[in-house]
Amino acid sequence: MFACTVRRLHGNSRRGVRVVLAAGLMNVALHGAPSHAQQPDRMVLYDANGTTVRTHLQYGLNAVAEQNLFWDLATVTAPSANFDADTEWLELYLKPGLSFERQFDTGLTLYGKVSAVVSYSWGRDAFDTGNTGRTTPEEYFLGVRGDVPGGLTYDVSVGARELKLGTGMLISNGATSGFERGALKLGPRKAWERALIARLSSDRTTATLFYLDPNELPSKDNGNELAGFDLRHDYAAGGYVGATFVHVLSSGAPYPKAGAPPSILPAARNGTNTLNIYAKSNPYSGALSNWTFTTDLAYQRNSDIDLRAWAGRVTAGYTFETLPWSPSLTIGYQTFSGDDPTTPRLERFDPLFYEGSPSAWATGSKSASTFLNSNVKALTLALRTKPSPKDTLTLRYAHIRANELNSPIQFGQATRVDASGNLMSGVKDAHLADDLFLEWSRILNRNTFLTAGLSVSFPGDGIDEVVGAGASTWTGGFVNVVFNF
Repeated sequence: MFACTVRRLHGNSRRGVRVVLAAGLMNVALHGAPSHAQQPDRMVLYDANGTTVRTHLQYGLNAVAEQNLFWDLATVTAPSANFDADTEWLELYLKPGLSFERQFDTGLTLYGKVSAVVSYSWGRDAFDTGNTGRTTPEEYFLGVRGDVPGGLTYDVSVGARELKLGTGMLISNGATSGFERGALKLGPRKAWERALIARLSSDRTTATLFYLDPNELPSKDNGNELAGFDLRHDYAAGGYVGATFVHVLSSGAPYPKAGAPPSILPAARNGTNTLNIYAKSNPYSGALSNWTFTTDLAYQRNSDIDLRAWAGRVTAGYTFETLPWSPSLTIGYQTFSGDDPTTPRLERFDPLFYEGSPSAWATGSKSASTFLNSNVKALTLALRTKPSPKDTLTLRYAHIRANELNSPIQFGQATRVDASGNLMSGVKDAHLADDLFLEWSRILNRNTFLTAGLSVSFPGDGIDEVVGAGASTWTGGFVNVVFNF
């Protein structure tokens, strides 16, 4: 599948580099990377007198192949774009860094980190961008932590750094990869461009205040700034309960509004408030001993544009402890409100900066590249097994539907002119797609991780109706190796 990557890419020198990269990736995949377990502290440069200085290095290689991208809708909805729905590409990123920690006799600790990301993509990726990359700053922050009377601890930092709150429903991905930056699938950038984070903890309860400015693409920077708080309690047995409040201080991001024709509300995200409540059960005893339950609920409001939106997810997981490979099955249902075209109010949910991986908040596998968590709902199944202590095999299924008909999905997908010449948005049938995703992960050693996956998305009646016939089945696969020191 991935050997054909080379034939699509041009230039003899680049082709040689790609062949070397692909050969090296597959060699690691088949034979593993050399182990350095005998040198656990090799990245520490200095450790004495209460001061520790450590280097960091993470890098990854990824080979991707896609066929009938986006169900090949472009041939009908945008034929003049000449979009190639079959493509393969290679990705690379490097993330070097340096951190320090200084402990004082008073109990105060000063710490900080600097890092950067170098990324590149060879070939045209899923969004028809390729043969490009960038070097950008990633983390650069200073922090201080210590104790205060009453058994409390504090931790305050300022600068560019990562932050995930709750389950990642709203606040997780602080930076954008792909497009002119390259490395679309690997997504190496995570840190917020500017962050002020203050935490106060007591035993297992933590209160977090934050100000965040995401690291957006220069070509698509909407000037987003966020602030809010998170309150979370973690139970000793493994469960948790918490709440996150997010206020959008400023933003130029527009919102779509359902209608005939649909419209765009400029800078509509500005002033939006969102409250997210999340929880996970502690282990049970007796008949429920192998069950785990989670829930997320969110309510969104913006009085300036008469926005009222909501979202939620519930999951139930069961572990078959006595069976070989220790399989665990998780069933979930997640839903994100869409704008009702029959009301003057805006009901479209804005997922903000959520974690979009299949194991987190992606709606489907393939479909997650097309649909944001807005005006969609999904029934999901995940079967996870452990063939060996180093291997994990996961099969995921998602049945994806629209919440509101004739209403924008993501931002403007399925916007088209109907038979009467009216500009329409959304779908007339709620069934969007059925996604299957098989993923294998292997721990090659303590620093090296191999992941490979195959996925397929079968278009539903809503997608078929857009093209006026049976849309194509979207398939793809990848293999990557990530090194983390």
